[in-house]
Amino acid sequence: MAEPADPAESAEPAGTAATDGADGATAVEGGKGPRRIGVLLVVAVLAFLVDLGSKLLVVARLENHAAIKVVGDVVTFQVIRNSGAAFGMGQALTVVFTMIASAVIVVIWRIARRLYSLPWAIALGLLLGGALGNLTDRLFRAPGVFRGHVVDFISVQHFAVFNLADSAIVCGGILVVLLSFRGSNPDGTVHQQTEKSAK
Repeated sequence: MAEPADPAESAEPAGTAATDGADGATAVEGGKGPRRIGVLLVVAVLAFLVDLGSKLLVVARLENHAAIKVVGDVVTFQVIRNSGAAFGMGQALTVVFTMIASAVIVVIWRIARRLYSLPWAIALGLLLGGALGNLTDRLFRAPGVFRGHVVDFISVQHFAVFNLADSAIVCGGILVVLLSFRGSNPDGTVHQQTEKSAK
């Protein structure tokens, strides 16, 4: 009489690709390892503190003073109070951008519950820290709550005046696009598009 098959032998090994026949996409399940919420929080806190510290410093030392040349006339430091979004866009939509920043923070926190990818943790941490940095200005700076003007001080000739929170948001956004382009997911899986048969 034949022995029953061992369930352990029939199970697929870890890391086996599962194919979705509908669109030919392959989800590759890797070893997830530990959650990366801690990494996200560390990156976010560092980005927030660096942005906050730089704003406190430039407001105390540079506001109402002549611009400081960093790279000739190409890059200078000068304090500008910005009521708009990143790089001075949307000057009349301060409250709207405050609400958007709050929504972004909530979305990032929801994603963090299934976060196992280190690159995604860094990217989302930069986005979270930058969003918190500018949101802090909107909540606590003049002229009032939800309408506060963001402190910008890095001026690039023929470009814009921005701050370190804006830089963190841009870097995090670029990293998210690159990870998505490579098929990487926040939960540590990889989504690849398989080539369709010519036949």
